[in-house]
Amino acid sequence: MKELNKDKILHNLPSNRVNLKIYREIDSTNDKAKKIKLHKDFHVIISEKQTKGRGRLGKKWSSPNSGNIYLTICTENDLSGSPISLITGLICKKAINKISNKSIIMLKWPNDILLNSKKIGGILVETEVCNKKIRTIIGIGINIKIKKEESWWGDLSKLRIEAKRNELINQILSDFIEKSDKLDFNWIDEWRDSCMHINKKIKINNGNAFEREAIFLNVDKNGNAIVKTDQGIESLSSGEISIKGVY
Repeated sequence: MKELNKDKILHNLPSNRVNLKIYREIDSTNDKAKKIKLHKDFHVIISEKQTKGRGRLGKKWSSPNSGNIYLTICTENDLSGSPISLITGLICKKAINKISNKSIIMLKWPNDILLNSKKIGGILVETEVCNKKIRTIIGIGINIKIKKEESWWGDLSKLRIEAKRNELINQILSDFIEKSDKLDFNWIDEWRDSCMHINKKIKINNGNAFEREAIFLNVDKNGNAIVKTDQGIESLSSGEISIKGVY
């Protein structure tokens, strides 16, 4: 496992805009981001391990092992113009493909990153009011290599990029800063092309309970899922979906 290296992670990033703090172990990078003072546009928190990592809807994100990516970007810049969760997933997908030199990463609505139909990463976006300013907190978890007993998840071990973890983080941060400065770019077509369940049957879940079936048609500019049910075309602003054969 290659150590996290601050200089490599910050390579060619604007030093006047980015703060970076690296921890060996922390409860949650997202929770830490809620407590700090921001002195620059972006504050980045990375930890080798998390004791209380979590995903969307209160789900636990297992993160006891070093060598993966547990990363949070927080900013008080206005990111309300676009669905930052979907855009961040797209950024991570492109970064992994670029570092591995393979085009095999796919996305699942709303925030999952997939390899070979297994979840290898996810995005958790939260907002917090700090000193009357809205702080956006973007948590990113990516499995580089996990233990065999956790094999219901996927990882990137087959891509052999363990030694390129610093470069992968750098690529994610670089693209995130660029995209967040100009949120009106056309991301929908690219996300749609990256989605593994466009025009496929999905199950819409209410909590842990199955609710109904639908066909996933598209996403709109706000990141809502456009689906076709027995009742017609509907828009889902949040929630969980499941697809047969996917983790």
